[in-house]
Order: sequence, then C-alpha cells, then structure tokens
Amino acid sequence: MNYAVITPVRNEGKHLRKTIDSVVSQTRKPLKWVIVNDGSADDTGLIMDAAAGQHAWIRTVHRPDRGFRKSGGGVVEAFYDGYALVQSEPWEFLAKLGGDLAFDPNYFEQCFTRFADNPRLGIGGGTVCRLQHGRLVEEVRGDPHFHVRGATKIYRRECWEQIGGLLKAPGWDTIDELTANMLGWNTRTFRGLKVHQLKKTGSADGAWRDGVKNGRANYITGYHPLFMFVKCLKRVFRRPFLINAAGLGCGYLSGCWSHRARRVADPRLIQYLRDQQWRKLTLRPSIWD
Repeated sequence: MNYAVITPVRNEGKHLRKTIDSVVSQTRKPLKWVIVNDGSADDTGLIMDAAAGQHAWIRTVHRPDRGFRKSGGGVVEAFYDGYALVQSEPWEFLAKLGGDLAFDPNYFEQCFTRFADNPRLGIGGGTVCRLQHGRLVEEVRGDPHFHVRGATKIYRRECWEQIGGLLKAPGWDTIDELTANMLGWNTRTFRGLKVHQLKKTGSADGAWRDGVKNGRANYITGYHPLFMFVKCLKRVFRRPFLINAAGLGCGYLSGCWSHRARRVADPRLIQYLRDQQWRKLTLRPSIWD
C-alpha cells in the first residue's frame, strides 16, 4: 500500500520528536511525509527541518505566524499547504497525522490490513489513548462509532476524491465522515490499534473553549437542535462537570446567532445527518450505532 502523510503542527516542540521517531521506525514507510509548521514560536521548525535533513522522503513547509491559534479551519489550511506537495504522488491512502502522537512500528501496516479486509472502508484510524498508571487506556469522549479522530485519519484515495477533500472550517472532521457515509462508504476507528496522544485532547484551548469550538462545529455541520440538546445534557455529567456542556451549548447557539457561522452548503448532507440523528433518538439503527 502506497501512502502519503501530512502533519500540520503548531508549537509541538515538546512532542514532535516522538512522532518523528514513530514514523521513521514504521515497517512500511510512506512515499512522502510533509510536516507543515503553522507559525510555531518554539523549536518545532528546527526539529522538523533536522528530520528532513536525515530522510529524503520527509519534506517541510513553514507558514508565517498569524498571531493566534485558529481553531478548526487553521489546521485544514496548513494541511492543504502540505497536500500541494503530495497531490501528484501515486498514493493509495492519505494520512492526516497529529504531531503529538506515538505508536508502534507496525501501526500503518496494521491499518492497511484493516482497509484490505473492507473494500468499502473509506476513512479509518487508530484509537487515541492516554497513559494512565503506566498503561495506555482509551480516551473516552463519547464519540459516535463512525467517527475517526482528526489526528489519526487515513483516507482511501477513491473516497477522498468522492468527498471532495476537507472543509476549511470547524466541523471538518465530522463533515468528511458524514459525506463518506452518505456516499456509501464506511468510516471506523480501529479498536485495539492504540495511538498514544502525548497531550490531553483540547488542552491547547482549555475545557470551556474546546466545548465552544465543538458546539460551533456542530452548528456548521447541521446538527438538529433536539439532538444537540440531548448531547449537552449527557456532557453535564462528564468531567469537568458543567463546563464542557455549557461551552458546547454556547458554541452551538453562537452559530445560530452569528451571521458569520455558515452551515455546510450541501442540503442533502444536512438532511442525511438529521435523519440519522432522529433514528438515534428514536432507538432505531443509525450510523451512531
């Protein structure tokens, strides 16, 4: 399986070396790995350039510092700067990989075994875990079964081309999966195939801002208000109590009130999403199962 990897990074100097070590040690190496420095203020740029100097298949791109962290859309903009360097490569799979991950040498080989077992699997990726008492445990966030975390996503080329790439806005990492499922593809996290995330999810934003960001993303994606209400209720009882749930609700409502928050432009996709959400709410089979 030929594959290319793109890694957008911003201020990941503390973790990036371990991600580089993980990719370099893979039993099946990528055709090309592009690391995109999205305006880092630490030593991220030096670390990635050193790796590129040691391995011809690693390329680097440096973007200017915009002066702030642009949640959602910023990472996709950086991703596409890297994509420009692999677009013409003969890859069969395209991986968007976080710069704060560590994994076993056979990680990608095992991923592609799962893709080979299911020709309709369009998007897949490993299970994000954190270190707890010396062992890796799955980070529980209540994600639906069709969801693959943005830092671990691998796209089959045919699926990638059919979904039309990624939206440069919050919610991109749900819209791609919904579009794929609507078009008849499967999307799955590979349970048991562990990826160690070296920092806590959402730590760059904090619990409140992370909740607001995700709520705004849910609005852009087209979540039904009732489904969103139930989702917020469930988050009330998750640590940190109340904070993430309140942020989630405020983010969604701010999307309703703001003329700048535009929902995804495909009405078919919103209808498909809401049909699936109604099926979930009425205890019928859905992509949430």
